[in-house]
Amino acid sequence: MTSREQRIADFIEPLRVDPGSKVRLAKDFDPAFRGTVHSKKKGRQLLSEGTELLAEYQAKLYAQHTHGVLVVLQALDAGGKDGTIRHVMTGVNPQGVDVHGFKVPSSEELDHDYLWRYGLQLPERGKIAIFNRSHYEEVLVVRVHPELLERQHLPRSARGKGVWRRRFHEINEWERTLSRNGTKIVKLFLNLSNEEQRIRFLRRIDLPDHNWKFSAADVREREYWDSYQRAFSKMLSNTSTRWAPWYVIPADRKWYARIAAAAVIANALIELDPRFPTIDSDARRRLLKIKETLEAQSPAGAAPDPFEAG
Repeated sequence: MTSREQRIADFIEPLRVDPGSKVRLAKDFDPAFRGTVHSKKKGRQLLSEGTELLAEYQAKLYAQHTHGVLVVLQALDAGGKDGTIRHVMTGVNPQGVDVHGFKVPSSEELDHDYLWRYGLQLPERGKIAIFNRSHYEEVLVVRVHPELLERQHLPRSARGKGVWRRRFHEINEWERTLSRNGTKIVKLFLNLSNEEQRIRFLRRIDLPDHNWKFSAADVREREYWDSYQRAFSKMLSNTSTRWAPWYVIPADRKWYARIAAAAVIANALIELDPRFPTIDSDARRRLLKIKETLEAQSPAGAAPDPFEAG
């Protein structure tokens, strides 16, 4: 591991939820945490380095075509999911990245099991898929609003006592299967404070070009703040696993959240260590014969191979 890679691993370690640990979100993770990064200027520099590293590794991932990467992004409203995606994936080849947002399930989706629609959008080998909200909504918003469970046409045995414990187990096993078959799962929870969410909602109201972002439904959900905090704590405690750990990203400072998210994703790619494919000696000889033909076609005065000449 290079010194740069070790710095990234050390940087994200305080954000990791240890598998098996019991999380009390308000006590264990500070939304305003910024570690050793004390200025926004320094943050911009680190983000630039992180996105450059991401682009480098994503090119190798795409070329190797062996693993896929699934980035799970969860947050409360105004947590900064869209901005994180936009800033962190800057410079990455758009051919290799797909972003999927999951809204209220359709009637067709409700006619299948709760993981069905998410399985349809999993990354192909060589690609990164980002879930802007994800299958974890099924143990978050559905838990906070249990009436939604009634709309899923489930048999009584699937919605009775122990439903959340069963869903945690089912999600863990689903992710374990994906992991064993070549999908690297990166789970990010953008941790926003109550006060910062209030300020961001006011900004959406006060700035005309941000009015489109505002939804009265988002404000209504603030009434369930404590319920969501408990649900997030349960989610983190029960679904941070060895094969798919959670990282709690301090989100009160957008610039720090973007650095941290980029670092976690970059670290996941470093762990995969994708390589550009190599060819055997016979294929190499065939390439050299083709090269000779192309060099012979160079016009007068031109270098037979400008790359070699330069």
